[in-house]
Amino acid sequence: MLYSAFILGLLGSLHCVGMCGPIAFMLPVDRSNSFKKISQISIYHIGRLISYSLIGLVFGLVGKSLYIFGMQQQLSIAVGILMIILVIIPYKTIGKYNLSKPLNRLISKVKSSLGSALKKKTADTFLTIGFLNGFLPCGLVYMAVFGAIATGSLLEGSIYMILFGLGTIPLMTCAIYLGKFLNQTIKQRIQKAIPVFVVIIGVLFILRGLGLGIPYISPSPVVEIATSQMNCH
Repeated sequence: MLYSAFILGLLGSLHCVGMCGPIAFMLPVDRSNSFKKISQISIYHIGRLISYSLIGLVFGLVGKSLYIFGMQQQLSIAVGILMIILVIIPYKTIGKYNLSKPLNRLISKVKSSLGSALKKKTADTFLTIGFLNGFLPCGLVYMAVFGAIATGSLLEGSIYMILFGLGTIPLMTCAIYLGKFLNQTIKQRIQKAIPVFVVIIGVLFILRGLGLGIPYISPSPVVEIATSQMNCH
């Protein structure tokens, strides 16, 4: 399932450009020097990947805790259903409940620190901007977080989020270089494709949790395999 993280980031990166594009456009890169420009943008992306990896570790730990209690399959099914529900239910409906209210104070601090970092031009600025950028609220990141939880592992949770971040790099880099380069028609087509792909990932998580014995898609539970091997002996 790790490959789904990269594809989610790649296809959803247009959404990332819409959400984080203003930050990308405001990066204080040295446009007079190509080498500096490339290195500064690379450091910015490294900062984002570091924050994503930390998020993956935290939520991978949550998944591992549930895995220890034998809830790996139920967790995978629950994550898949949640992904599909969040795509189907209109954003305005979810917004009424203001679920992010407890985090608003923390988010405001991140935004404040980010604003200060954007005014600087020191070597570490781009790493700081990228790192803080990774913690800004984003619906697509939340979807990736669900995937990290479903891995049931600290390492795989971290890798899942890193792969997601890597998937967003190509389009985000183009946005920094070229600005708003996609016409509205292409944007609308990609935006329509994102929910469809999220639903597909959700279905894959559900199938994995069901353990139907389908190689790579819905493998049989480890316990069931071990039991069948013992019976053979």
